[in-house]
Amino acid sequence: MKNLKDLYINYFVSKGHTKIPSAPIVPENDPSVLFNTAGMQPLIPYLMGQTHPSGTRLCDYQKCVRLTDLEEVGDKTHHTFFEMLGNWSLGDYFKKESIAFSFEFLTSILNIPLERLAVTVFEGNDQIPRDEESANLWNMHGIPKERIAYLGVEDNFWAAGETGPCGSDTEIFYWRSDDEIPEKFDKEDDRWVEIWNNVFMEFNREADGTIKMLPKKNVDTGMGYERIVAVVEGVTDNYASSVWIPVIKKIEEISSLPYKGNEKAMRIIADHIRTSVFIAADPAGIVPSNTDQGYILRRLIRRAIRYAKQLGIDINSNWEQEIAKEIISLYQNYYLEIKENANNVLKILVDEKNKFNRTLEKGLKEFEKIVTKTNEIDGLNAFHLYDTYGFPIELTIELATERKMKVDEEGFKKHFLDHQEKSRTASAGKFKGGLAGDGEIETKYHTATHLLNAALKIVIGPDTHQKGSNITVDRMRFDFNCDHKLTEEEKEKVENLVNQWIKEDLTVTKEEMSKQKALELGAEAMFIEKYPDIVNVYFIGNISKEICGGPHVTKTSELGHFKIKKEEASSAGVRRIKAILD
Repeated sequence: MKNLKDLYINYFVSKGHTKIPSAPIVPENDPSVLFNTAGMQPLIPYLMGQTHPSGTRLCDYQKCVRLTDLEEVGDKTHHTFFEMLGNWSLGDYFKKESIAFSFEFLTSILNIPLERLAVTVFEGNDQIPRDEESANLWNMHGIPKERIAYLGVEDNFWAAGETGPCGSDTEIFYWRSDDEIPEKFDKEDDRWVEIWNNVFMEFNREADGTIKMLPKKNVDTGMGYERIVAVVEGVTDNYASSVWIPVIKKIEEISSLPYKGNEKAMRIIADHIRTSVFIAADPAGIVPSNTDQGYILRRLIRRAIRYAKQLGIDINSNWEQEIAKEIISLYQNYYLEIKENANNVLKILVDEKNKFNRTLEKGLKEFEKIVTKTNEIDGLNAFHLYDTYGFPIELTIELATERKMKVDEEGFKKHFLDHQEKSRTASAGKFKGGLAGDGEIETKYHTATHLLNAALKIVIGPDTHQKGSNITVDRMRFDFNCDHKLTEEEKEKVENLVNQWIKEDLTVTKEEMSKQKALELGAEAMFIEKYPDIVNVYFIGNISKEICGGPHVTKTSELGHFKIKKEEASSAGVRRIKAILD
């Protein structure tokens, strides 16, 4: 069977959609999340009304990382990295066409039997009517009424936040079991698996809570690639599908063990190495660290190492390189950065492995210190071994049992759950932050990054380029390649240039053109592969031209005064500036 990603894109292109490239995993200028967690997240500005240069019908496959279920990885269905297939209508078609596209793709392209499908629609409330239109459309396509369920806000309604765009959605379910298919859909029966969600954004929630119709209605859909492949291939274990088979076989080969009986460890190794490859290959230049995305990368690599030890793999061998190379070969034709950054990915994996091996030895020494002082390992010490030295609770219990000692497992669980809740809060974020991130202050900072980029090219050199940025209402953060710490004189020159351009009241203009033309003009672009064939180029006077999604001020005098607050190392060969506008 042809790769399902290709089938999906080809189908929607045939329906007038333009394929757009996947955005990077690390979102630009959105501090509310560490990673892009859904296919629609990079498209939020366009769903909010900004014009997309590729038109009103779009489709893609988007790289996503979601960490809320990290501890669930190891079962049949959970993954930390996944690909989301999506198609969008920005004020173009609506429910009728969206439902027709989904039905045709599932039943005619993927040949999924009609009798295995069921759908849910919004039951309505005191402000928004019951979605009879969607229900009737599904029934017209052959879904029997018994398989169409009306559910409430918690199941079939999407909102950007307390205020903003919102609307009902319709979810499509597949009967993933060899048991007899029931006549009626039951949302509590987990043999019905959700495979696709179509969101219909037709309302706006005002600050006073009232609901009004939007002048332009959008459709946002999402379908998990790993899940739909498993469905089409008739397997109930995602890791037994063609997405994972080559990686699992490689782990079997390295460990000399069969998948059967070792499923949990092999799934965790496969998942965590794959996610690590994608994070390490991202243009943002993430490296293992103790903060933010770097902490997640470190945690994933070390967790994979622990489970490799559990399988008896010699962790000093190049086992992680072999698995990573298999993953790179599977994805490099779809994501350019995987191929371009392959050597860097492999180096990050081996360096972190070597560091963890040293940490593991230190952890064993710490364990010995603890047991000389007590007859029982309390919950805090057990968690300290887990959190600081990467000891799974099973290893602590095993070592303690050898000394006829007990471990306070309940105490450990309490500390672990407290930590997990904090991790969920930090990692999951909310779309609201991204949706609210184009306010007046953020817009000013966005424009200021272009001026800072131009100033650095003059002060440091023309080969200086942006490597990442992060904007909040309080400050801007800008990463750039540089082989030295900036001197006070260099920082002062950069500040003076930016403030000079602000005082000159330069005009900011936007031109739409082909990506090729923009590059020929010398337009700066971070993550060039993420941009579609038609792009927006922002010009600031004659000092800056960048490919960018916006938004920006119209005159530089709107920015106020630019001040560098801090300049520091971000990673090897990359420096970071934190600055404010006052």
